[in-house]
Amino acid sequence: MEKEQRTYDETIEQQNEDVQAEQKEDEQVHNEETQEEKDELALANEKIAQLEAKLAEAENRLLRLHADFDNYRRRVRLDMEAAEKYRAQSLVADLLPILDNFERALQVQVEDEKAKSLLQGMEMVYRALIEALKKEGVEAIESVGKPFDPHVHQAVMQVDDQNYEPNTVVEEFQKGYKLKDRVIRPAMVKVNQ
Repeated sequence: MEKEQRTYDETIEQQNEDVQAEQKEDEQVHNEETQEEKDELALANEKIAQLEAKLAEAENRLLRLHADFDNYRRRVRLDMEAAEKYRAQSLVADLLPILDNFERALQVQVEDEKAKSLLQGMEMVYRALIEALKKEGVEAIESVGKPFDPHVHQAVMQVDDQNYEPNTVVEEFQKGYKLKDRVIRPAMVKVNQ
């Protein structure tokens, strides 16, 4: 009986050892599987982070392209508006010397009746030309008695005249003209010191 008891105890001990060994193997396999799963999860997280970074970069690029396109459209619209607003600029610039010649011709003093009627005809043509230019937005720059402004005046002489304030336009040699808000030709003036 003792022998049987020993054999029985040994068998139970052996079974316990086998069970413990199996448990250790299962634990090791489980640990290995868990480590593999952790490694796979880490790789997957790294891949997700890379893809999120690429997505964020693509979104930023898309936003920049969209902003660049909006800026381009705005610049084109502003250029078109400016081209429409100042469409007559080259024509006006070409007509200014003609206006100067008309003004010089109108200053001539005549005594003859034929010359007076010719002068009246020239005045009518001059006024019609001025009206047509006004309709396009052309206006003469007022100078005499005004403060000197380098944006609209070109000083060609300086004088010391007590009748005028310092830095005031005393005399205009050539009229200046603006098309809407753009100076086509600055007025040539004499300025008081």
